Amino acid sequence: MVDSNGLIESDLELVMKKWMLPLLALTSSGVAQATEGMWQPYQLPALADKMEQLGFNMDANKMADLSKFPMNSVINFGGCSASFVSPKGLVVTNHHCGYGAIAYHSTPEDNILENGFLAKTLTQEKKPVPGYKIWITESMNEVTEQVIAPAAKLTGKAYFEAIERNKKALVAECEQAPSSRCGVYNFHHGASYFLVKELEIKDVRLVYTPSMSVGKYGGDIDNWMWPRHTGDFAFFRAYVGKDGKPAEYSEDNVPYVPQRFLKVSSAGLKDNDFVMVMGYPGRTNRYRTAAEVTNAFEWTYPTARDLRNELIEVIKTNSEDGSKARLAYEGTLAGLANYAKNYQSMIDGYRKSDFADRKQAGEQALTAWINGKGDRAAKYGNVTTELSGLIEQSQQHQQRDMILGYLRYNQMFATAQKLYRLANEKQKDDLDRKRGYQERDMDNFKAGLQRMERRYDATVDKAMLLHLLERYAALPTSERFAELDQAFAIGDRFDKAAVSARLEQMYANTELGDADTRLAWVNKTIAHFNVSKDPFIKLAVAYYDTALAQENQEKRLDGELLKARPAYMSAIIAHKQSLGEQVYADANSSLRVSFGTVKSYSPQDGLVATPFTTMEGLAVKATGEEPFDASAKQLQLIKDKQFGAYADKAVGSVPVNFLSTVDTTGGNSGSATINGDGELVGLLFDGVYESIIADWDYNPASARSIHVDSRYMLWVMDELDGADNLLQEMTIVK
Repeated sequence: MVDSNGLIESDLELVMKKWMLPLLALTSSGVAQATEGMWQPYQLPALADKMEQLGFNMDANKMADLSKFPMNSVINFGGCSASFVSPKGLVVTNHHCGYGAIAYHSTPEDNILENGFLAKTLTQEKKPVPGYKIWITESMNEVTEQVIAPAAKLTGKAYFEAIERNKKALVAECEQAPSSRCGVYNFHHGASYFLVKELEIKDVRLVYTPSMSVGKYGGDIDNWMWPRHTGDFAFFRAYVGKDGKPAEYSEDNVPYVPQRFLKVSSAGLKDNDFVMVMGYPGRTNRYRTAAEVTNAFEWTYPTARDLRNELIEVIKTNSEDGSKARLAYEGTLAGLANYAKNYQSMIDGYRKSDFADRKQAGEQALTAWINGKGDRAAKYGNVTTELSGLIEQSQQHQQRDMILGYLRYNQMFATAQKLYRLANEKQKDDLDRKRGYQERDMDNFKAGLQRMERRYDATVDKAMLLHLLERYAALPTSERFAELDQAFAIGDRFDKAAVSARLEQMYANTELGDADTRLAWVNKTIAHFNVSKDPFIKLAVAYYDTALAQENQEKRLDGELLKARPAYMSAIIAHKQSLGEQVYADANSSLRVSFGTVKSYSPQDGLVATPFTTMEGLAVKATGEEPFDASAKQLQLIKDKQFGAYADKAVGSVPVNFLSTVDTTGGNSGSATINGDGELVGLLFDGVYESIIADWDYNPASARSIHVDSRYMLWVMDELDGADNLLQEMTIVK
């Protein structure tokens, strides 16, 4: 039987099972290329020769073993990366990765986000933020056969749901092990699946953060830019029960003892030195089609950038700087601004490059190769044509989908929707529930409702909703939903005053702003929701069937894409291998390793950016005003050249940040940067403006990651903040 891709069904199954073989057979010509790639740990032995040429001194086979050093010191920090740096569970990550926790503990009277915080003793460490956890990856095992085989003959929505159920079954079995958190990760867009098992630690406390003038020096102005002078680091500590096993927060808990931890180098690096990054990169899109590239850069990114900038302005207009309301939204503002600038840089990079033309040429070359010698045409059929048709379908309602997606920033609307969805999902067997609503998710679900207490302000929330509804009302009538129009008094013409009055009424009559009330709804039944007078609960009930119908349509399309993309990827992989090119999977938030060297680059004609910045450069930028508001103490120490043991003779100062060629993306923030001997030499925290497009199009000439230098971290701790207790706890090597 021939499926809609033009492939014989048994051949498609065979492709799915065997696509991994070329990945293991890296040819010498492929390995000798630039240090592109976010590699799965098991792939590192095949790359050993290349790494050793650059200065790698460890055993690549041991690095492929997650139970051995240094991989067992790496931590998943909930959207970021981190690592252990002491035998007492001390964790280092980026300041911006801990931003939400730091802001959570800040008040107008004790603004530790602005002023910094240091616990000199264990008892002074801040209690955990609800839901803040860390995960230590223990194993990654391929489960492609178990996920795909039982669903192979299905299509569309049925295929999608079968895949989801198979994944959840594997997760449920895996999580029978105590304190385990498991997930099934999709590689190469549905061609392969790996079951990842992580140890979950629930008690994570803030230990030390430098002031904002260090941790976010340069702010949004310097974000994604070089030269950079940001001390983007913070320390947390993992705690467990007295029996050494993960436990909920208790004053009786004790610091976790990791299997291994990283030693911290005070000797640092020099130009061309080998570096390696271990972390959890989020998403890359290097195998997307030309049509997807065009849509992303010419519609999605410009539209999302504008929406984010608009929401930033709404939040700032409705909350005074330093107020309780502004503190509640500092994390939201940081996230909105970060990606607004990211999207702009994507657009700029795209416009200046020939990426679109090269992508089109690449697809033409792939098609020509498929139609070339041998049985390739029979084997890969019309995979590109089939995928193109599905992608076109996925973009039909993108304007509406984006606006509705951004409604998640409105906490009243989003909270009511999630609570009513939970009531409905609880009517099903646990394995049939939507991910996020299973019993395994309830701790995180409740923690999110609790965190809202410190991250919500009614005035700001209402203003954001009004703005988003104005955007929604501008959609064609055919793209709007009657339930939303009716609930928010939206007619053929957007009457801002009338909608604003309706929102005033809704916010005045809802009780979801109260934490206890929100938590109480977790245990209520559908019957309770149906008789509720709360306006946001009533909206959730009225809108549920429409939202569910939209979700089912998405499942149908997603199911078809889950079959079309692996067939397309199998052709790409085979084509690349025929050219001797290296192959790695797009980033997907699972543990990856990247490697490269410390290296300069040329951001534009006639300019060369050196790979290190110094404290003198930091002082030159200082204006006394945020975000270049280095403290008087820091500037005096720099003027007096009080560099302690951390100066680098080659640069004549303490290096602050450095550049490398390691291949990274969002999610890598906080990743341990190690030298060839496995010593911590810095933390990755950003990329240069010219390299952001590398999520789609890797260019070795401009792809540079930015790291905070371990010597600057140590200097700030020692000379500026007096964190001698932490310095003594860590193992510092020269």
